[in-house]
Amino acid sequence: MARGGNAVDVAIIGAGPAGLTAAYQLTKKGYSVTVIEKDPVYVGGISRTVEYGGFRFDIGGHRFFSKSQEVVDLWDEILPDDFIQRPRMSRIYYEGKFYSYPLRAFEALWNLGLMRSAHCMASYFRWKLFPHKDPRSFEQWVVNQFGHKLFSIFFKTYTEKVWGMPCDEMSADWAAQRIKGLSLGAAVLDGLKRSFGLNKKPNDGMQTKTLLETFRYPRKGPGMMWEAARDRVVEGGNRVLMGHALQQLSHDEALGRWRVAATGPAGETVTISARHVISSAPMRELAGRIHPLPATMPEAIDLKYRDFLTVALMVRSEDLFPDNWIYIHDPRVKVGRVQNFRSWSPEMVPDPDLACVGLEYFCFEGDGLWSSSDEDLVALATRELATLGLCDPATVVGGRVVRQEKAYPVYDDRYRSNVAMMRAELEDRYPTLHLVGRNGMHRYNNQDHAMMTAMLTVRNIEAGHRKYDVWQVNEDAEYHEAGEEGQDHGTVSADARAALGSERAVPLRLDAA
Repeated sequence: MARGGNAVDVAIIGAGPAGLTAAYQLTKKGYSVTVIEKDPVYVGGISRTVEYGGFRFDIGGHRFFSKSQEVVDLWDEILPDDFIQRPRMSRIYYEGKFYSYPLRAFEALWNLGLMRSAHCMASYFRWKLFPHKDPRSFEQWVVNQFGHKLFSIFFKTYTEKVWGMPCDEMSADWAAQRIKGLSLGAAVLDGLKRSFGLNKKPNDGMQTKTLLETFRYPRKGPGMMWEAARDRVVEGGNRVLMGHALQQLSHDEALGRWRVAATGPAGETVTISARHVISSAPMRELAGRIHPLPATMPEAIDLKYRDFLTVALMVRSEDLFPDNWIYIHDPRVKVGRVQNFRSWSPEMVPDPDLACVGLEYFCFEGDGLWSSSDEDLVALATRELATLGLCDPATVVGGRVVRQEKAYPVYDDRYRSNVAMMRAELEDRYPTLHLVGRNGMHRYNNQDHAMMTAMLTVRNIEAGHRKYDVWQVNEDAEYHEAGEEGQDHGTVSADARAALGSERAVPLRLDAA
């Protein structure tokens, strides 16, 4: 295995969960590795933790829960002494009232009021008797299942905020998979059980709790995990180059090696020679850096992304609410979700006299929200907290904006064919180029699934061929709502013994149906 200088066994593009998982495991196995990361400060990608004045911000909220025992074991190995157990609480905010999530039947009926509850039930039975025939849109499918009134309350506003497209333009395929197995009757029955506390499992002598009750979390945020992984890689004699952006990627067939050129913080060019390249960079960006350009460059350019920003506000008050986060189903405001960082971990907020909340806005890079100044965004978030009745604007004493580009790959009518064509070309032409992670594969994977794509890729490098199909690692729609940690429950493929679940359900535009 190559050692020394800029000649390595594996070059890794991106120091997010997938890239650092691969780097950590390869380092343990004795491979020489160089990781390039364009962020000058933070590792972890969307799972990083940003620090400002002693306050720590989780970008999106990352519960550490996985049904894969391999992933759980790896978390414990990298961060053995820094996990805390946290209670899970989240609610839906609608018209000034809070609804437990998952719903509690009596609470929901009480909050909606007698007349509106009756309207919801009448709407439900109307659409059960006379449903949309052959529903093609997300809206039509959900209306058939729950009635138009419940759709408008609990589905429409939040879904459109997150994905930036109207519900009547999204494919019914997404709803049928994302909300599979859920009906109003099942929801009411589950809500009644919750209302009476009948949904808890009997204690079998072991302290087994589902994610619905508690979850594990690094005491200083998810970035703590990836900072530790980076440190282990460096301690093992390998490199993580911060502030280095991929410039060009070319393959020398005669030598069987990759030439990876990256631009450093001062504008200098660093060139790395590697036998293998693992990329978690967005597929669109990667394609534009490969020399010569791939034939599927037009398909790469057509891939789209949903961006995201968090406005963290420091408020002179006790915690504004006890939840980890609140879903905002209110069309009066642009915010989609509000995090309470102290509820994730007390160590995220250093001042006991201040609350710290993060307002999450879903946007597209370059649109009005994304392009607004930090000052304007802090002012907007302050106004919207007041509109929601969550705090007095006079108590807001500070704010910080954190932008996350390409947070979610957009699944429009062409994404599937675009990705398939790019994958076919790159795998056929470059067997030593490996795509991993959410943006590296243009798949809406969660943190643990992104890690698993990296773990299988390491096995492929060891085997010398694509023994495992990393594209079989996907997310079950109900993955984070039930089940015990470390239990795969049949989601492990017979081939890989580690690939997870059925394909992640994602929104498609109507004309893709």
